[in-house]
Amino acid sequence: MTHADLRKKREILFSKFPPGQVPEAADDLKHLDEIDVEPKFEKRALGVEYELTQHTLAELEDHLEDKGYHLDNTLMSKLTRALIHYVEETQLHNMVVPEKRLKPSPEEAYVKAWETRPHGDHDDTPPEWREYK
Repeated sequence: MTHADLRKKREILFSKFPPGQVPEAADDLKHLDEIDVEPKFEKRALGVEYELTQHTLAELEDHLEDKGYHLDNTLMSKLTRALIHYVEETQLHNMVVPEKRLKPSPEEAYVKAWETRPHGDHDDTPPEWREYK
């Protein structure tokens, strides 16, 4: 995953009421570290740019809601936010490197034993007994 994949540009939309949320919310988010905020008054939105390792959209929205701001709750906004939350969460999850095991698992012992064993139509019965008529 390249460094550019971790830089996110998103928009946070606000509801019509109460009016005047955008400039106040912009000032509030500007106090957070490692986030660029651009008010978009005509859209009732904030443009935010952040590094995924530092912030997520869900975290920023939760921060704003905790401060009393009202986000846009139209169906399209909810679906878009849910998709972005899922994508960011998945991307963060996929960045985690699986832990390196110090000892092989017990199943590997059986795999090794099976590999050394002869396969196919192996029958320990002597040939003269198999052909007894």
